[in-house]
Amino acid sequence: MLDYPAARTISAGTAVNAAVLVSLDLRKGDSTESLEELCRLAESDQLEISGVITGKRSRPDPATFAGSGKVDEITAALEQTGASLVIFNHDLSPAQQRNLEQRLKRRVIDRTSLILDIFSQRAKSHEGKLQVELAQLEHLATRLVRGWTHLERQKGGIGLRGPGETQLETDRRLLGKRVKLLKEKLAKFQRQRALQRRSRQRAQVLSVSIVGYTNAGKSTVFNHLTRAHTYVADQLFATLDATTRKLFIPEHGPIVISDTVGFIRDLPHTLVAAFRATLEETVQADLLLHVVDAGSPNRAEQIDEVNKVLKEIGADSIPQLLVLNKIDLIDSPGSTANYGRDEYGRIAYVRSSAKTGEGLELIKLALSEAIEERALHGCADERQTGKFNE
Repeated sequence: MLDYPAARTISAGTAVNAAVLVSLDLRKGDSTESLEELCRLAESDQLEISGVITGKRSRPDPATFAGSGKVDEITAALEQTGASLVIFNHDLSPAQQRNLEQRLKRRVIDRTSLILDIFSQRAKSHEGKLQVELAQLEHLATRLVRGWTHLERQKGGIGLRGPGETQLETDRRLLGKRVKLLKEKLAKFQRQRALQRRSRQRAQVLSVSIVGYTNAGKSTVFNHLTRAHTYVADQLFATLDATTRKLFIPEHGPIVISDTVGFIRDLPHTLVAAFRATLEETVQADLLLHVVDAGSPNRAEQIDEVNKVLKEIGADSIPQLLVLNKIDLIDSPGSTANYGRDEYGRIAYVRSSAKTGEGLELIKLALSEAIEERALHGCADERQTGKFNE
């Protein structure tokens, strides 16, 4: 068991929110960064980290993922700390989760379940809560296949259950009905946003979405640009609900700018699917402000992870402005933010600090140029259409 700064022995009487973390190196090359991220996720979920178990495997054990020797090590850590929860930094199959809980006599969850739990706490809007519930139920549906063998006995037919229907079949049917209802409600929100987007398109208003890795400072950038008061905190997934505001650019008029949920490595597909409606604001944007934590040693990997999700939702072809944020943490006092242009003359990146406001005027400059370019293309399209009609 590794000594982690937040890890400490907790008495059994106060171990309700205590967890032992398990992270195995499967030779993917990012085990250290992934473990650090798991620790931050656990802390964001208000859990006490009582121990960290690490190890190396060439492949997961089919029965317990970790193997019998490592399970014994986890058992010893649980007895020593009195923790009531074990969190694996991996996706567990229903059978692996069931076998581990039987061996460890503790609740066992995987990385996806931990992220879903954080999302359920952070969602504030009605739509956000619906999206999280849908993701939770779709994740739960996979656990109904092999993980719930204790529900497979036949029960009588009174009320909801028909004659001979098993409890497992009942749960599956009720879950399916709830999933269908949630998808119908989310479809209504999707149609409302589609109408709003069409009205903005008719008004020729530039649409901008802020994207980036979780805790990169997206909401702080959004608040400084729009003078909004979106919740900001130094934690993963501080903001879940998409927020849209108008930003007036002098001599160019208004644009619409949206703050979106942060991305993370190995983002569960159930979450991407559930939040697809909200992420459509990103897909339909004219420009993406890709906010990056400039001081992170893993910023290159984080950029790749964000671009991976953008490709998954079909937003990889939208122009990006890279915002290298938090330069106040890495630059010496008095250093100035700067920017660079690509081969087409467009501003490609801006170095800024959303905390101090440094470099935000350069972001507005890039937005001004994007509006001018959009207007030029619009005029060119009109001229081409006029010639075609003649």
